[in-house]
Amino acid sequence: MTPAKQPAQSQSSHAPELRAAARHLGRRRFLTVTGAAAALAFSVNLPTAGAASAAELDAARITDDPFTLGVASGDPQSDSVLLWTRLAPAPYQADSGLPPQRVEVGWELALDERFRRVVRRGTATAHPEFHHTVHVEAGPLPPGQVYFYRFRAGSWISPVGRTRTAPSPYSRVSDLTFGLVSCQKYDEGYYTAYKHLAQEDVDVVFHLGDYLYEYAVNATGGSRAYPAGTLPGLFNRETVTLEDYRLRYALYKSDPDLRAAHAAHPFVVTWDDHETENNYADDTPENSVPPEEFLIRRAAAYRAYWENMPLRRPQLPDGPDLKLYRRLHWGRLAQFDVLDTRQYRSNQAYGDGWQYSGPESEDPSRTLTGDAQERWLVNGWHRSNALWNVVPQQVTFARRYNSTTLPSQVSMDSWDGYPASRDRVLAGAQAAGIENLMVLTGDVHVSYGFDIKRDFDDPRSRTLGTEIVTTSVTSGRDGSEKPSNWDTLMAANPHLKFFNGRRGYAKVSLGRDLARADFKTVSHVTTQGAPLTTAGSFVTEVGEQGLKPA
Repeated sequence: MTPAKQPAQSQSSHAPELRAAARHLGRRRFLTVTGAAAALAFSVNLPTAGAASAAELDAARITDDPFTLGVASGDPQSDSVLLWTRLAPAPYQADSGLPPQRVEVGWELALDERFRRVVRRGTATAHPEFHHTVHVEAGPLPPGQVYFYRFRAGSWISPVGRTRTAPSPYSRVSDLTFGLVSCQKYDEGYYTAYKHLAQEDVDVVFHLGDYLYEYAVNATGGSRAYPAGTLPGLFNRETVTLEDYRLRYALYKSDPDLRAAHAAHPFVVTWDDHETENNYADDTPENSVPPEEFLIRRAAAYRAYWENMPLRRPQLPDGPDLKLYRRLHWGRLAQFDVLDTRQYRSNQAYGDGWQYSGPESEDPSRTLTGDAQERWLVNGWHRSNALWNVVPQQVTFARRYNSTTLPSQVSMDSWDGYPASRDRVLAGAQAAGIENLMVLTGDVHVSYGFDIKRDFDDPRSRTLGTEIVTTSVTSGRDGSEKPSNWDTLMAANPHLKFFNGRRGYAKVSLGRDLARADFKTVSHVTTQGAPLTTAGSFVTEVGEQGLKPA
């Protein structure tokens, strides 16, 4: 169990202004404390002539495979695709086996896997300032098209990836299928779920957070039980510095099943807490570290996240800030409003954990999204012409009691710890006339299927939408079909329609009449080779929200 945070002081009516002033002060302290060297390290401007990467390395001199971490694509738009790779001949070394010189990398995009029909090609620079990562926004391209891509550095050719553009924004798309994953702690099991997901016929995969964990990984890889000394000692420490986070991404991306899933499907990613530190809130860390010191760590984590994820240029970090919330469309079938519920939130009430609600957690000034992101979300709903409005985010949205006896405790880290924030979002959805709302969630290492109620105290109140919570890929190790609290949670929460504690992922299909959610699980992750099972299947109908067995 991790230590709880120190309880926050009760907030007054001036809390939003105080929070803003504190954030501004934190940023100013960040710049003061880090100094010129750290400011240079976290600069987000592309390197220019005279920078450290002015010297160029001839790619022909790379003697070992630089594409050890695979390829990826992400954030499909109707006229372009985002392609990613990272050069790392020696991924378990801090310098990845390359000198601090830029490398020119070629890329190709084709209509066929053998690259006989190449439609776009070009070169991109892998800068050492960005740890030799490459982000290519390839376009313009026709909408609704499947493509294959690859990279070249010298004589080395990367694995082939498959991606696609989104349909035209105004097209009446008939269907969309996507996968949901989250929480993939490397040392708690094998990525068997990714092996199965790589073989699924899905259009896109949403990663809902905890792509990596900041905790130490020992020389045997924890539950993976490698021979002693398999992993170098540099992983056996908590991630704090930029080098730490970069190395941890290398460890995670060294897994062949994760690489296979990235190569098979475009990903849309958002983070939760462990990409930086457990249960942090804005500039408040989990433990008693000064905010200005934590912001240095946050800047390192955000920088490494952007470097290693298939993200576009608007997501480039600016010191300890990175605007991750963004909007994607799939024709007129679906609008996706990808949230960040970690970077702007008020500190968890009552010291975090499971607590009874009270004046502190119910303070109407408290926010999980921050004011700007909340306005962006609601305003986007007012402009939406999509049949389905889908919100990929991190923490459990529906109310979740852990006792059949009232009052019940709730999680202060989830939307239950910020009920006024949830009420404002739901009121915004109703005011915008949103009829087919779906919230996508990770974090809790179990699968849930919730109805989102107008009044959670009244099971007969209107159902405003549904929430699909995907289980973890590995976090929590093997799990069980019915966790010890299964009976209690099912009885205490009549709007909870499904609960399963195995590892795996979710698969969701949106259509013009209904949506279907399949909860996919594997029996074990601490050893390899588990088969895939569909643990539950539900549908929710257009215009009549609510999960029903398929």
